[in-house]
Amino acid sequence: MHNSNLVRMNRISIVPVLAAFLGLLLLTEPVLAQSEGESRLKDLVTIEGAAPMQLTGYGLVVGLDRSGDRARGSRGAPYTVQGIANMLRRFGITVDPEMLSSRNVAAVMVTAKLDAFGGSGGQLDVTVSSMGDAQSLTGGVLLQTPLMNPATQQVYAMAQGPISTGAVLAEAGGASVRSGQTNTGRVPGGALITEGLSAELNETNLTLNLRRPDFTNARRIVEAINEVYPESARAVHAGRVEVEIPADVGGPAAVMADLETLSVPIDVPARLVVNERTGTIVAGGNIRISEVMVTYGSIIVTTREDPVFSQPNPFADGETREGTIGDVMVEEEGTRSVVLDPNTNVNELAAALNELGLTARDVIAIFQAIDRAGALQGELEIL
Repeated sequence: MHNSNLVRMNRISIVPVLAAFLGLLLLTEPVLAQSEGESRLKDLVTIEGAAPMQLTGYGLVVGLDRSGDRARGSRGAPYTVQGIANMLRRFGITVDPEMLSSRNVAAVMVTAKLDAFGGSGGQLDVTVSSMGDAQSLTGGVLLQTPLMNPATQQVYAMAQGPISTGAVLAEAGGASVRSGQTNTGRVPGGALITEGLSAELNETNLTLNLRRPDFTNARRIVEAINEVYPESARAVHAGRVEVEIPADVGGPAAVMADLETLSVPIDVPARLVVNERTGTIVAGGNIRISEVMVTYGSIIVTTREDPVFSQPNPFADGETREGTIGDVMVEEEGTRSVVLDPNTNVNELAAALNELGLTARDVIAIFQAIDRAGALQGELEIL
């Protein structure tokens, strides 16, 4: 019998391919960013002064199958017990909190987002999250909870309804299986707006803020708007466009109705995003790679221990002893390489790396090395 441990170490080297004369490397033409498509104006900007409001509330979820907060012990949630007592008191029932020991109730935080133009009587989706040591909110019902602006303590909506977690929790014989997040759920349309926001637009001009500031896109937005209302828009900077409202069009609402469906050609930044934890790679199609050679190789190191036995001589005192002898072997695989032409795009690079049979993590390491070598014509962002 023997034990074998296999350790694989990757060696990745990226070296620029030299031309006949080194001076030719300085003659490489820069690659201009290319437009990736068009988007509606309403998906690119927000209106200044019309931002949504985040609402928060504290409530109770009832109807749980002994999966709520514990009411006793050092790990219990005393605020849950106090919340139950306060709720019963509002119904004219006075109960000593020390007498409560239910596991069918959980204390939760309720959050929602109120649109700037949401009026009284509208509905909101709310998110419910456990605060204590509840095991699951599945099957529970949120009791009526006021949702307020934490900054002003003003109530804007009331939330109530059955919770949907989309999770499964099963227990049997001391074993349990959980699929999905059970301590966070949603109540679709569970909040009723009681006080709408009074967002008022400026009657003389509108300020549009780009969701992703960019000078090129700001200029293209101005050009698209000026085709509808000539000489009415100007770009203040990469993230701000001001629009002067004509006097004869019916006000800011009519102007936005005409502008928000405009199709604007968008310039996408050359950005490569990688997540080393999950091996995810997302790259824009306008990323270019300068002329490089990618060399990939592997070294396999194998360690093994073989058992040996030591026995005493015949008719001698002693006992049989067991030991081991170590053995190390080093094997190097053949090197594989691929040469990329100047201005290679992401699709061509991916096809070349696939020919090498690399994993996602190997590809991430190669992208990092290409960026370090100065051959990646774009921004590398590592999550």
